[in-house]
This record gives sequence, structure tokens and C-alpha cells, in this order.
Amino acid sequence: MRNVRHRFVTFFLVVAMNALIIGFTVPATAAGTSAQQGLVDAARVTFNDFMRAESMSWVRNHLHEVKALLIIPSLLRGGFIIGGSGGRGVLVVKDSATGQWSQPAFYTIGSFNFGLLIGGEAAEVLMLVRTQAAVDKLLASSFKFGGDLAITVGPVGGGAKSNVKADIYSFALSKGLYVGVSMEGSVVTTRDDWNTAYYGRAVTPADIFILNSVSNPGSAELRETVAQAAVVKQK
Repeated sequence: MRNVRHRFVTFFLVVAMNALIIGFTVPATAAGTSAQQGLVDAARVTFNDFMRAESMSWVRNHLHEVKALLIIPSLLRGGFIIGGSGGRGVLVVKDSATGQWSQPAFYTIGSFNFGLLIGGEAAEVLMLVRTQAAVDKLLASSFKFGGDLAITVGPVGGGAKSNVKADIYSFALSKGLYVGVSMEGSVVTTRDDWNTAYYGRAVTPADIFILNSVSNPGSAELRETVAQAAVVKQK
């Protein structure tokens, strides 16, 4: 009986995760670039929310140190008994030589156990990518947080410090207030169809971040906003 129950639960988990992922992977080409531009604009709004939040002083003080930012305007709970969650976001990478910020690339993140520490159903998420190893991982088509890539909930509040050395620090806001969200074990996937729709041709993250072979003027406000916030250490 226990084996049957275990197989049923495993089957349910697989079906639920597939349904969640499908919900976030509807082909983007039908809507042209409007959906992609909307996500880029939402990412700028989310970034500004973090810059204004009183609890995010640590983020502002260390923004100049990061190598990339993954911005997820809305991390949603999927409504499954097991608590599946997911969302779309954009990644921008800083050129170590020039300090300029790249064009955005689109990603999907999904997990069963984000575990919002308060009862909110949605959260804005900002991930500070602090190592080159983490940037390299994000160039892959899909990978899971954890294992050889350490991710942890970042420190918050005035005078906050972190004793944990991680590749990525994650921060989350729900209705303007800080919430803790664990990203350990979540899966990040490149949205190739969204990148294609936004740039007008098939591109990889390497084309966007390393070769700088594509651009879209619609990203200018996001990139300028990030650059202005990260150019000097915030006080």
C-alpha cells in the first residue's frame, strides 16, 4: 500500500510540475513582442520597488559588486496542494570591462517549494548574481539552483550582514514588504521563444551577453535604471 501511495504521489508531482511549466511556456510569437516588452517594463518597475524599499538597504549598498541581475516581477503560487510556484523574469549582465549592462534575456523559474514565509500568493523577486560561475550557469538552457551553485536568501535591513558566501543572493517583496523565499532546488530555463520574438531572430544567451549581437531599443529604460543605481556604492 505504501509503494502504491508513493507512486501516486510521484506521478501527481510530475503532472503538476508539467502543468505549471506549460502554463509559463505558451509560445510568444503569436503576441509579437508586446508580451516581452511588457515583462521588460515590469522588471524595471520591480527593480525600482527594491531600490525604494526600506528593508533593501543591503541590496543598494552592494549592487555595484554584482555581475548580473535576475529580475522576476511576479513569482506566483500555482495553487497545487504541493505548493508549486513559478514566474517569468529577465536577466541582465554587467560587462566587467566597461561596466555597461547587457540587453535582457528571458527566463522561466519553477519550483514546488519556494516557501513564502508569509501568506502572500505573489512576490517580486530580485536575484543578485555575484560570481562568474553563476553567470556561466545561466548561459545554459536549463539548470537547478543548489548543488555546485549556492543560492541563499540575502540579508535585509539596516546594517545587515551575511555570513554565508553564496553565488546568488535572492530577495523578495510582497506588497512592498520583505518576505523570505527559498530558491533552493528551483529550475531556471531559458525562454528561447521569447528571446527570438524580442530580437527578431533565434538567439542564445551567449549571443546576447557575450557577443552583443542583438539589441532592442525597448530595453533602454531598464538598462539605464540599473546602471544609474549600480554605478556607485549607495549610502
